[in-house]
Amino acid sequence: MKLRKALFSLALFLSPAVAFAHPGHDSSGLLAGIAHPVTGIDHLLAMLAVGLWAAQQKGAARWALPVTFVGTMLLGGVLGFEGLQLPFMETGIAASVLALGLLVAVAVRPPVALAVGLTALFALAHGVAHGLELPEVASPWGYAAGFVAATAALHALGYALVRGLPVAAAPLVRMAGVMSAGAGAWLLLG
Repeated sequence: MKLRKALFSLALFLSPAVAFAHPGHDSSGLLAGIAHPVTGIDHLLAMLAVGLWAAQQKGAARWALPVTFVGTMLLGGVLGFEGLQLPFMETGIAASVLALGLLVAVAVRPPVALAVGLTALFALAHGVAHGLELPEVASPWGYAAGFVAATAALHALGYALVRGLPVAAAPLVRMAGVMSAGAGAWLLLG
């Protein structure tokens, strides 16, 4: 019941973004920023996977992975606002969906420094993509606040799914990782 309420609340929270995140409707950029990670399957899957993977960790990695992703993504967004182009950015984003899905599927627990480094690398690509797609009429800071809030909410949702399920449901979480990895492979091939 708690999971259903959490999913319903998240859908309700994010639904205005889908309806109004069109150029000309949101000069603050907040709703467009919220919509970006939620409406792009590549961003959505990667951000949920970060939450799933963080919940599979122990100790400091549980909070370090989502915090690193959000912080580095914001840095990447600012670089994107300035027009920075990363080589193979879209490939990197698709690869992040594949890699994060595999990390969840295997429930790997690498050293925190390695996990944080991988997370930062993936987040940079996602952040630059967000920044480059700033709507023309939107405030960059409102837009950034939106994509940061949506990303944090997706991380929290993934984390809550794992932590709220009984231990016996771990194979379901791993299966979600396999499906995300499959989507990442499909994105890489497409």
